[in-house]
Amino acid sequence: MTDPTPAGPGRRRLAAGCRRITEAPSFGMVVFGVILFNAGLMGAETYSGLAEAYHRVLLLAEQVCLTLFTLEMLLRVGSYADRPKAFFRDPWNIFDLLIVTSAFLPVLRENTTVLRLLRLARVLRTARFLPHLRILLLAVGRSLPGTASFLFVGALVLYVYAMVGWVCFAGSDPGHYGSIGRAMLTLFLLTTLDGLTDAVRAGLEISRFSIVYYASYALLASFVLVNVLIGVVLNSLDEAREMEEADARARERAAKDVDPAEEVRQRIVAARLALDDLEASLADVPGPPGADGARPATGAGAERERQLESAV
Repeated sequence: MTDPTPAGPGRRRLAAGCRRITEAPSFGMVVFGVILFNAGLMGAETYSGLAEAYHRVLLLAEQVCLTLFTLEMLLRVGSYADRPKAFFRDPWNIFDLLIVTSAFLPVLRENTTVLRLLRLARVLRTARFLPHLRILLLAVGRSLPGTASFLFVGALVLYVYAMVGWVCFAGSDPGHYGSIGRAMLTLFLLTTLDGLTDAVRAGLEISRFSIVYYASYALLASFVLVNVLIGVVLNSLDEAREMEEADARARERAAKDVDPAEEVRQRIVAARLALDDLEASLADVPGPPGADGARPATGAGAERERQLESAV
């Protein structure tokens, strides 16, 4: 999808100039350094003595960081001057724009807590400059639906085993199974297998069949469900990697200003030329032998024979 109105020469020159700056490796390194510097400033402000002694310096440094972030955002917006809609197709552009512009909103600037949280969100912008971190964040986002289903199944298993534990151990061990809430908390802590030995030992004092209860729960909760969760995350990681590669190819096409329809048209023309060459090469191949045993000539060979006959 392209912008309906073509950009004028001025907008194209502006976009080309800004694009040369934003796509330079040094530009990314500078912005990455400013983000880390901003994170260090936030850490320094947590020390009350340091914050009081260097309040003006820290405030000035914060203003410098905000100014640099604003200039960076203006350059990124300017790089899309010839195709403005393409700017909003990149989720990272929208995220960066919201983070930077929120610092200028009067309501947010007056709330110190919200402003600090927004400043903390700037640290997440490092994912733009770290492809592997960007893939991991995308994988986490894509794994949320599968994780929600996993949590539902895990909660169901936890509730069933908690009810069984309440029925079997409530009278003998009320501290751990006295209610459904305590039973679920006990089993949730046993998911990590920490304290399972003590729980099995205490259960054997009540009934020898408690080993079946704890063994089946450990097998189902700590091995099966956890491996299912790992499988969901790995599958989302593969999907995120494929999406990142597709986005990289799309950005390369956009950087070359190649229309997808024009690219397909060029491929069709190339395929037609290849077929013409193949047809021309097949025309020079001798056909099957005739009645007299000679092979009739075709193509260029037939033309030469006709010229010889006319000469004779």
